[in-house]
Amino acid sequence: MLTEIHLSDLGVIEEAHLDLGPGLTVVTGETGAGKTMVVTGLGLLLGQRAVTGLIREGATRAVVEGVATLPADHPALVRAGEAGADTGADTDAHDDLVLVRTVTAEGRSRAHVGGRSAPIGVLGEIGEVLVAVHGQADQWRLRHLDQHRELLDRFGGADVTDARAAYQEVYAAHAAAAAELTDLRTRALERAQEAAALTAALERLEAVDPQPGEDAALAIEADRLGHLEELRTAAATAADLLSGADEASGRDDPGIVGRIAHVRATLDHAGTNDPALAQLARRATDVGHALTELAADVASYLADLEVEPGRLDQVQDRRAALGDLTRVYGPDVDGVLAWGQEAAARLTGLLGADDRVAELETTVEELAARRDRAAVSLTDLRVAAAERLAAAISGELGQLAMASAVVAVEVRPRDRMGSTGADEVEIGLRANSGGALRPIARSASGGELSRLMLAIEVATAAQGDGPPTFVFDEVDAGIGGRAALAVGARLAALAEHAQVIVVTHLAQVAAHADRHLVVHKSDDGQVTRSGVRAVEGEERIEELARMLGGTDSSAALDHARDLRARVRRDA
Repeated sequence: MLTEIHLSDLGVIEEAHLDLGPGLTVVTGETGAGKTMVVTGLGLLLGQRAVTGLIREGATRAVVEGVATLPADHPALVRAGEAGADTGADTDAHDDLVLVRTVTAEGRSRAHVGGRSAPIGVLGEIGEVLVAVHGQADQWRLRHLDQHRELLDRFGGADVTDARAAYQEVYAAHAAAAAELTDLRTRALERAQEAAALTAALERLEAVDPQPGEDAALAIEADRLGHLEELRTAAATAADLLSGADEASGRDDPGIVGRIAHVRATLDHAGTNDPALAQLARRATDVGHALTELAADVASYLADLEVEPGRLDQVQDRRAALGDLTRVYGPDVDGVLAWGQEAAARLTGLLGADDRVAELETTVEELAARRDRAAVSLTDLRVAAAERLAAAISGELGQLAMASAVVAVEVRPRDRMGSTGADEVEIGLRANSGGALRPIARSASGGELSRLMLAIEVATAAQGDGPPTFVFDEVDAGIGGRAALAVGARLAALAEHAQVIVVTHLAQVAAHADRHLVVHKSDDGQVTRSGVRAVEGEERIEELARMLGGTDSSAALDHARDLRARVRRDA
């Protein structure tokens, strides 16, 4: 609930602080004192559009601050947290949410939520779940048909809520399946074209048949073949140096291998007389073995350089074929092969689309039947709830100076099903006997709309899922006497379930309040100022007397005491 509201330089109010509590709070005061500014300030705090004319004359800005104490899991706190608000813990189960709205004389407007700057729209989103404001310009819940449906569904309780959830689940499943089916049907030509392109590409890959890492291996081979004579000369020279010249050369050269063999034999012969020399002979033996292996490897390499004629051309042609693939399908052969795997999987999916279409056609038909059955069930429950709601509201109106008024809640088919069902819901009102039943938004005056909203709130209060605070402005317009007492009693009944704040000019309404705030003004001949104070005891009796007769005479005071006593007795 709202615990505090602070107003600065708003309209005629220079500075005002409202301490609020649970139950019913009334705001009264003389005409022109600024009672409506309390509701206006609250509207600004809840994201309503600001105009510079609201700023007190001579001031540079108007500021409205509010504090709400809410359960830790309340949607208003959740939304504030999403906006980065810092909510100060009040108890383990409740948090305080601080809201601030500033409007400058230049027309700029700023909002702060939980100590953090926030868009004005965030205030509006928080306001929708925090406070319901009912005045001549604030009956949005009655002026939009979707709100009529939401109101009926909440009144219908768990039966309607569960049926609606079941409908929404199958509706969403049907919509998703139908959308996929439509997409598959409309993109049939596109799929066929894509399948043809993928088939041609995969056939091209199959014809070339690239192997993993083949491009890198061919690059190495091409480089070797391009330097074949240079490589052959180097290998032949190394072979000569290692193994010695052959007989055809006419040179008597044993080569490095022969020389090291001679070294080993010499050391081995003399080593019988010295262990150290024998060790050197063994080392020479090891070197000889290594050189013999090296000579064999060089000879083998030289033999491998004898390639078949035209091999270089074959390599270059193969590299060109692979290059055609890598220019289109991947950065290298491995990338091309990976693309081919993905393309094959995609082609399988495209070729199976016709099977998916047939499957979806069956699914969509089955889901449509389930959706239609769920819609009928939801409609039946709504129709039953509509009768109960209409009777409850009409009964409440009978106690709010609208005894001749009759409310009907019509549930009729929509042009097409939507996410909320197949129904359009509209609350109609016949304000007078013999009159026609008309939509409430066009058939009720501002005061009647406020009283109708009060009747709705009282009739649905037991559901307990509405906002924690209700504000009524002009709910008592055009009534008096016993009807005013009845309005006050119904406001008090609503206040048993929620916090209720009422701006009123009727003592019969104010007498029911748990807390009474008075907007007072002063005029020093140059400046008019207004403020707010709480009245109790005799001060409250004096304010009620003023509201009853405009005087503080003994008769008026006695009348006020009688009124207060009667309200207490009837409570």
